[in-house]
Amino acid sequence: MDTTLRDGEQTSGVSFPSSEKLTIAKLLLEELNVDRIEVASARVSEGEFQAVKSITDWAAKNNYINQVEMLTFVDGGKSIDWMIKAGAKVQNLLTKGSLNHLKHQLKKTPEQHFSEIKEVIELANNANIATNVYLEDWSNGMHNSPEYVFQFLDFLATQSVKRILLPDTLGVLTPSETYAYFSKITTKYPDIHFDFHAHNDYDLSVANVMESIKAGAKGLHLTVNGMGERAGNAPMASVVAVINDFFKNEVEIQVKESSLYSVSKLIETFSGVRIPSNKPVVGDNVFTQTAGIHADGDNKNNLYFNDLMPERFGRKRKYALGKTSGKANIEKNLQELGLKLNQVDLLKVTQRIIELGDKKELVTKEDLPYIISDVLDSNLYEEKITIESYVLTHSKGLKPSTTVAVKIDGELFEEHAQGDGQFDAFMNALGKLYKTKKMKLPKLVDYAVRIPPGSTSDALCETIITWETKDTKFITRGLDSDQTVSAIKATQKMLNL
Repeated sequence: MDTTLRDGEQTSGVSFPSSEKLTIAKLLLEELNVDRIEVASARVSEGEFQAVKSITDWAAKNNYINQVEMLTFVDGGKSIDWMIKAGAKVQNLLTKGSLNHLKHQLKKTPEQHFSEIKEVIELANNANIATNVYLEDWSNGMHNSPEYVFQFLDFLATQSVKRILLPDTLGVLTPSETYAYFSKITTKYPDIHFDFHAHNDYDLSVANVMESIKAGAKGLHLTVNGMGERAGNAPMASVVAVINDFFKNEVEIQVKESSLYSVSKLIETFSGVRIPSNKPVVGDNVFTQTAGIHADGDNKNNLYFNDLMPERFGRKRKYALGKTSGKANIEKNLQELGLKLNQVDLLKVTQRIIELGDKKELVTKEDLPYIISDVLDSNLYEEKITIESYVLTHSKGLKPSTTVAVKIDGELFEEHAQGDGQFDAFMNALGKLYKTKKMKLPKLVDYAVRIPPGSTSDALCETIITWETKDTKFITRGLDSDQTVSAIKATQKMLNL
C-alpha cells in the first residue's frame, strides 16, 4: 500500500492540492501498479474532502474504488459519515496499539476502547465500508505492554476486519525486534492479514521491512521517496528493488520497476522536497561511477556492476568527470558522444579535467566538446607568451581597471589601464604593454560567450573571440568557469598565434 498522499503528505511543508492528488493517485495505481493507496485522513478540511471526492469519483469509474483507503478515527461514526459523503469504500481505523497511548492520550480502559471500536466497525459494515485497523504505537506496545497488544488482537480476531496494520510509529524497532514481534503475532494468528508500516527514524526502515517479510507480513506500507513525518517512511523504490532481488522466490509483487524513477521525479516536483543525490535507486548519482578504476573494470568485464542495473528503472549508467576520473571514465563519455581521441590528446584532456576537478568545478559530459576544443587548440602553437598574473577590479562609481603581468620570451612586463569593463581594461593594459615593445595587437571584431546546454551558473564557460589583422581573420577560444578569465585565456592563445 502506498501512503504518499496520506502519511507522506505529513512531510513538513508538503501539501498536495486536489489536482495533484488526483494525478498522483492515477500514477500510483495505473502507472506504478501498486495494490492499494491511502489518500487522506477523514474530516481534515473541506479541501481534503474535495480532493478525496475527485479521487473516488475517478476510482469508481475505473474499478479502483476498493483500492483507495482513508485514515479514520474512533469518533462515534463521524468519520464513517464523512466517508459516505466522499464515496470512499475502505477505512483504515486508527486505534491505540500501546497501553501508554491508551492511558495517557485517551484516558480509557482497554474494554472501553474495544467497545467503541466495535461500534465503528458495525457502522462501517452497515454502510458497506471495509475496515482495516491501525494499532498506533504498536512497536512500543510490544516493547512495554505486550499483554495489552495480544488482548487487543484477540478482540480484533472476533471482528469483521480485513487487515490489521502494525506501525512502528516512532521508528524505534531494530531488525531483530521486528522479526521477533512479527513472528510471535503471525504464529499466533496465522489466518489474519497483517501489514507492516515502517518509519525511518534510525534509517532502519528497509531492513525492518525485510525482517517483517521473513516473519510473515502480508502487506507493506511505503511512500514514494520515503516521504513522511520526521525522517519519513520506508521508501517505495528501495523496498521494491529489495523484494525483487532478495525475495524473488518467496514474494511476487506487481509494482513496475521501470516507472519508479519517473513517478519519483514527478512527486519531487509536486512536493518541492528534493531527492538526495545518493538516495538508492532514484538519486541522481546512484548510477554514476566516479573512480576511473571502476570505469576501467566496466570496460573489461562489467566488474563493478551489481543487480541494480539502471535500465531496470528507466535510467542509464553515467561516468563522472573530475579529478578521480582517469582515462576510462573519459573514454566512456566520449563513446556516448560518438568521439574518439588518440592517446596523446586523451591524456591532455584527462589532465585538463583533473585540473578542473581540483578546483571543485563540476564537469559534465556536455562540457567535454568544449574541453577537447580548448585542449586541441593548444596543439596549434608554441607557447612563447604567457599571461603570468592579473588583477581585475570593478567597483561601483569607478571605472574598471586591470594590472597585468606578461612574460614574452622569458622577459616579464607589467602594465596598468582602465576601461569600460574588466576585459576592456585588460585589453587596454595589454595594448599599452605591446606599444612599449613596438608590437601591434590584432583588432577584436567579435566576442561570444556560451555555456553547455542545460548547465547552471557554475558551469564551464567558453568565450570565442574573432580577431582581425590586415591579412586575415582568426578565432581563439578560452575555457573557464569565470567569463572574464575564459576571455583572457582566449587572448593568450591569440598572442601566441
